[in-house]
Amino acid sequence: MNRRTLLKAAAAAGGAIALPSARAQPAPSSAAKRPPVWLDLDQKALDDAYDQSVWAANTKQVLGRYAVLSDDVRTRLGTPQRFSYGATPVEALDVYRAPNGAGAGAPIQIFVHGGAWHSGTAKEWAFPADMFVHRGAHFVVPDFVSVTDARGNLFAMAEQVRSAIAWTYRNVERFGGDRERIFLSGHSSGAHLAGVALTTDWKRLGLPADLVKGGVLLSGMYDLRPVRLSARSRYVHFDDATEEALSPQRHLERLRARVVVAYASLDSPEFQRQSRDFAAAVKTAGKPVDLLVARGYNHFEAPETLGNPYGLLGRAALAQMGLG
Repeated sequence: MNRRTLLKAAAAAGGAIALPSARAQPAPSSAAKRPPVWLDLDQKALDDAYDQSVWAANTKQVLGRYAVLSDDVRTRLGTPQRFSYGATPVEALDVYRAPNGAGAGAPIQIFVHGGAWHSGTAKEWAFPADMFVHRGAHFVVPDFVSVTDARGNLFAMAEQVRSAIAWTYRNVERFGGDRERIFLSGHSSGAHLAGVALTTDWKRLGLPADLVKGGVLLSGMYDLRPVRLSARSRYVHFDDATEEALSPQRHLERLRARVVVAYASLDSPEFQRQSRDFAAAVKTAGKPVDLLVARGYNHFEAPETLGNPYGLLGRAALAQMGLG
């Protein structure tokens, strides 16, 4: 007897026959549910939220392309000037100088690269230099210790980034920059470190409180509480002091620069939330901020727009610098 015959028989009998459904699924077992660790995320979901390779399948290809593009930039612009800003070999920065006609007193864009705090070099992140140099700005990319080489000490990274910025301010005469026009940008963990720099008490270091005039932060982390709870704690030594001191969102009273906060529409939802919450907190604090979304880009593709004068972040950075 087929299904149609069975239904007719049931109707004639005035009754109902229970038929198996192809869509029926067993009820989820309560034992399969994991307790939330952060918001509604369990441990695996939180770990995935702070692992961008889960969300961007082309990570290796994009980062490889950036390295090639950076080599191409050096072919066109020449080898950058390399300056030491600290005592260890890694504490050095590359300066791609604006042309001679624009170099005297030219504005400065300092870019802090990402890499989950444990990878990346200045050499691999030179590709935006082309745009800034040809628009009349110096482009500076510092190297700094990885958190793994620092034995998990995130303070060491933050201090080196601060030192690179302070060195740039104090030594602009060595490459013809304007210390009154220093701007900062960063991506991912580099956006976190740039956010720490933007909320630094520079006066404590004998420098102007408004040393940095503007910041462009892409897909960063601005409150370390959920990051501390994630798998990143396996190689970063998080404690209460680190979480508090290095969460930029908790120190907005020190923010003196206008900030552009951006994220990619294909970032992990947690990275998107971090950016939205940080921008909202800056606005609530009464500080100038713009929130931008790089639509159609993933976490690793979005930095491409920083090296394009018509790209989302390129336009924003040039406008901040008065070079748009």
